[in-house]
Amino acid sequence: QVQLVESGGGLVQAGGSLRLSCAASGRTFSRYSMGWFRQAPGKERESVAAISSGGDTTYYSDSVKGRFTISRDNARNMVYLQMNSLKPEDTAVYYCAGIRSSLPASPNEYRYWGQGTQVTVSS
Repeated sequence: QVQLVESGGGLVQAGGSLRLSCAASGRTFSRYSMGWFRQAPGKERESVAAISSGGDTTYYSDSVKGRFTISRDNARNMVYLQMNSLKPEDTAVYYCAGIRSSLPASPNEYRYWGQGTQVTVSS
């Protein structure tokens, strides 16, 4: 029903910035709450940020609060994650995901997932 494709990952030095994009296909994108997740090798998938369907409510994990900003443009079927002041511990594969319910939600509740984009932060 909803296909998600992430882009914008890459290699960046500590303290730098990246902007991740998630392009969604589907008529009902504006009905979905969206989230960004990340997973580093040997670690569990963790929630990074989430945004309600209308964009009026956001959530951030403590580890990224103040550095990352999630936003969406429902007219363009896009979700973004602006990442500033990046740290080596931010290195992970970042995933965009959607859910047809209100926030908060656990990772297992998200139904639609993108393929992921690699973010590597060098020290």
